[in-house]
Amino acid sequence: MAAKKTPRAPQSRTEKVHAALRLAIIEQRLTPGARLPEDAIGESFGTSRTIAREALGRLAVEGLVDLIPNRGAFVANPSLDEGRDIFVVRKGLERMVMLQLAARMTPEIAGILQKFTEEEAIYAAVSEAEAIRLAGEFHLRLAELTGNVLLLRYVTELVSRCSLVLAMYGRPHSADCGAAEHAQLVAALVAGDGPRAADLMDHHLDSVAGRALMERVAPRDIRAILSDYARKAE
Repeated sequence: MAAKKTPRAPQSRTEKVHAALRLAIIEQRLTPGARLPEDAIGESFGTSRTIAREALGRLAVEGLVDLIPNRGAFVANPSLDEGRDIFVVRKGLERMVMLQLAARMTPEIAGILQKFTEEEAIYAAVSEAEAIRLAGEFHLRLAELTGNVLLLRYVTELVSRCSLVLAMYGRPHSADCGAAEHAQLVAALVAGDGPRAADLMDHHLDSVAGRALMERVAPRDIRAILSDYARKAE
């Protein structure tokens, strides 16, 4: 069966701000514990505080932002134990992704995945942020290609929350390691070997989780961070 994408409706202002903030968190530019003032967000995107508040509310539902009464919004600050739990659940879901995707593999899906990993190997070397973005996008693409909407929804949330865990406790991202391991995963999928693909995914996520360190990143001004994302959202 051919993999087709449904055309997306134009984004509302709230959706644009939500998507931009989410990307800044996933790329680890907005780090765990960073304060997210509504006025600064509104100023960065040229929107009202109401729009900023709505976007932050959506991120809170996704587990990426903590809304603290009388204090405001902050990038979620997961504990190390919470981080381990997130990776355990993610492993289970992504194992399911690999088994389902191997069972419905087609030449078109194989071509999509092979093209992605080839481009990832090239563009991930541009910057650490790009490597992080592409690594996360690869896992979302796998889930999307299963055709299982619910599976995609939960994998999307967990990939985002794993980015927070790695931002707090992880060693610097290795683009070479990520791209090489992704290529191995794709090879197993294209061969239709679901069990091997699932085992490789287990190993891949174990190695990602194993980069945990107890390190903190110095905070930066939110306006300086969001200026790039505001331009992309225009």
